[in-house]
Amino acid sequence: MLLLPAAALAQAQQYDVLFRNARVLDGMGNPWIRADVAIQGDRIAAVGRLDGATARRVIDATGLYIAPGFIDPHTHAVAALDDSELSAAKPLLAEGVTTIMGNPDGGGPVDLAQQGAAILKDGLGVNVGLMIGHGSVREAVMGMADRPATPRELDQMRALVRKAMQQGAYGMSSGLFYAPGSYAPNSEVNELAKVVGEYDGIYQSHPRDESDYTVGVVASADEVIDVARQAHIPAMITHIKVLGPHVWGYSAAIIEHVNRARAQGLQVFADQYPYLASATSLGAALLPRWAQADGRDAFLRRLQDPDTLAKIHAAMVDNLERRGGADRIQFRRFRPDPSIEGHTLAWLAKQRSADPLDVALDLLKQGSVSIVSFNMDAQDVRRFMRQEWTMTSSDGELVPFGVGVPHPRSYGTFPRKIRKYALEDGVISLPFAIRSMTSLTASVYRIKDRGELRPGAYADLAVFDLNAVNDPATYTKPHQLAEGMVYVMVNGRFAIDGGTFTGERPGRLLKRDVATKQ
Repeated sequence: MLLLPAAALAQAQQYDVLFRNARVLDGMGNPWIRADVAIQGDRIAAVGRLDGATARRVIDATGLYIAPGFIDPHTHAVAALDDSELSAAKPLLAEGVTTIMGNPDGGGPVDLAQQGAAILKDGLGVNVGLMIGHGSVREAVMGMADRPATPRELDQMRALVRKAMQQGAYGMSSGLFYAPGSYAPNSEVNELAKVVGEYDGIYQSHPRDESDYTVGVVASADEVIDVARQAHIPAMITHIKVLGPHVWGYSAAIIEHVNRARAQGLQVFADQYPYLASATSLGAALLPRWAQADGRDAFLRRLQDPDTLAKIHAAMVDNLERRGGADRIQFRRFRPDPSIEGHTLAWLAKQRSADPLDVALDLLKQGSVSIVSFNMDAQDVRRFMRQEWTMTSSDGELVPFGVGVPHPRSYGTFPRKIRKYALEDGVISLPFAIRSMTSLTASVYRIKDRGELRPGAYADLAVFDLNAVNDPATYTKPHQLAEGMVYVMVNGRFAIDGGTFTGERPGRLLKRDVATKQ
């Protein structure tokens, strides 16, 4: 941590806010030190012994920890930030999150300028950076076609990615597990990633397979590594996991492959949420991708053909087994019938005296079904978490309070990692956990002057009572805010003050430097 010398401190006596006697975690993985932290405007002005300093507001932070505001590199919350009731992002602030990256899994709008304007109209509770989604780009050019792109189509996709990078995107995300991204060969992704590389961006990927659906989880990790090699940019295996009993234990092989790539000079990283369950759509979990080709109407037509329906059903049998069975799939949102939310597919099948897959197909005919899937092994989660290249992400969403039964990661990711994995289980240390939430993410995504607690950095701060940090959200009662944040500052303004939301929306739309690499 950079501390100001005594002479400099003597000249900087008057500040806006002064936290005294705090336990300061700098975000770099260092142990905490006792220090004062001074804020001037939207920046951290000084860190150290500031005995002679004064401020318009002085806060006694004795017993409290101060860390850089947490950065979430993979969240679906941006989709809701254009809602005036949700734009304050209270669930995120309650976790200490001050910056998020939007449009993961290859999704989001293609026009980032329009998206940015929409989320700014009511103000932002947190800072927001945007990615350009490969799946959205592909769909804009090719629809839901299950085939390789033609040279002309690839040029059109390059142009869309280049436009997004010029609009300030931090990089490109992909969702190669989902349609239409799953229809793209990795060579297509490599070519588009090279455009991202022209602007010094990054690549973030939901891998093609996190189990043994198609190419397998290890080969899918290798695809992400190959993008780093071919495009010469950092590549992220996002929400890294090994999904389902068939591949439990494969984390060791993936870690070996990542470490080997890094030893070769490739910039390969991962992010992870600290839970044993994932969340996706019922269709993504159970349907074969060929059944989803050409869109929903084509899928519904396929269900009318007995031979095709039989093939779809047979593939779903295998996919349900990969997920661990019908009792491991819990509905989180189903708009046609909210009464099933929070219940399992096994429960609903029993209620209807029907086969679980017949029930699943009936639901898919009616509309989109969001699920939580209990499919991970604790040892794999711990093994990934210990890696120095793994950062923390939520993969969460921002929904109206009380609507649906979302994954608890939407409310509790960051405090859960601190409480359970650092303090209770000792899987990682507290400084290691904070680094994975702050400076590691900022450095990989090249988010300037954030993620570190040092003079000159933006005053994004999470000030917490470590004894009170907790994640009460559960799988059946997820709508519970995280606990323990006493103060949260975003760009030098209080979003949480004394444990109470201020109603301020001090967040900003962040953009990467649009200049191409020289």
